[in-house]
Amino acid sequence: MRGGPRATPTAYARQVLDVVDTVPAGRVVTYGDVAELMGRGTGRTVGTVLSQHGHEVAWQRVVQASGRPAEPHLAEALRLLAAEGCPLVGERVDLDLARWDGVGP
Repeated sequence: MRGGPRATPTAYARQVLDVVDTVPAGRVVTYGDVAELMGRGTGRTVGTVLSQHGHEVAWQRVVQASGRPAEPHLAEALRLLAAEGCPLVGERVDLDLARWDGVGP
């Protein structure tokens, strides 16, 4: 997710990055939430975009449906989320408290 520069993002990838860029600090969305907010794609396609272009946004704010940040950047994601005040339970985000619905802060 933190990878270096890659090819220029496609229009779809740019839309994914724009959605992720709106997630407030201390809040998270799942990969599937991003696709749903966009009205297209799947959690898997969102993950693919973030694996290639995630370095451009606060990638740590996108987690698996279980609340667990994706490997291989688990420790870094947890550190960044904790620094933002995101509620964590072990190696997972407390989705009941931190999940963002795409509206407001």
